[in-house]
Amino acid sequence: MARAKQYKEEDVIHKAMNLFWRNGYEATSVRMLEKEMGINQFSIYSSFGSKHGVFVESIKAYKSELNSIRNILNNSNNGIVGIKQFFYDFLEFTKENEEGKGCLVCNTVSELGNKAEPDLMVELMKFTQEIRSLFINNLKQDKNRTEEIVEREANYLATSILGLSLGSRIQNETEIEDYVEMIFYNM
Repeated sequence: MARAKQYKEEDVIHKAMNLFWRNGYEATSVRMLEKEMGINQFSIYSSFGSKHGVFVESIKAYKSELNSIRNILNNSNNGIVGIKQFFYDFLEFTKENEEGKGCLVCNTVSELGNKAEPDLMVELMKFTQEIRSLFINNLKQDKNRTEEIVEREANYLATSILGLSLGSRIQNETEIEDYVEMIFYNM
C-alpha cells in the first residue's frame, strides 16, 4: 500500500517557484529543492518526475499568481491607460522586499534561451502570447488604431515588458519609472 503524501503539492510547488525565481533554473539543484520544499528527493521524483517537472509546475503556479494583475488588465476598459497600469502593477508583483527579482518567465527565457526543453518553451511562449493578447484587446479599445498599428504596438509592449523585467533587477526606482513613462510617451 502506497504511503499518503505528508505535504500539499501546491504548497511545495510555491516554495520551489520562489527558489527558481531567486536563483534561476540552472543554479537550482535537487538538493536545494529538497531543503526549500521540505520533502526528500524520492518525493520530488515520485510527485513531479524530475527537477524539470518541478520547474514546469512552478511556471504554472507563477502564471496563476500573476492572474491577479492579468485579470485587472483583462477586465480593463481604459485602453493604453490600463496597459500602463499593468506595467506598474507588474513591477510591484516582481518585487521581493525592496529588490526586484524580475519576472520568472522572462528570467528563464533570458537564462535558457534556445537551450530550454521544448515543453518548457511551449509554456513560456504561451505565457508571452497571453500577455500580448491582453495588450491587443486593450489597444483595440481605441477605435482610431488600425489593426496593423495594434499588432505592432502589442509586439513593442511585449518586448518592453521583457526589458522592464530585466531592468527591474538592476536599475533604481527612478530609472525604472523613466523607462515605463518613455514606453508610453508617444502612445
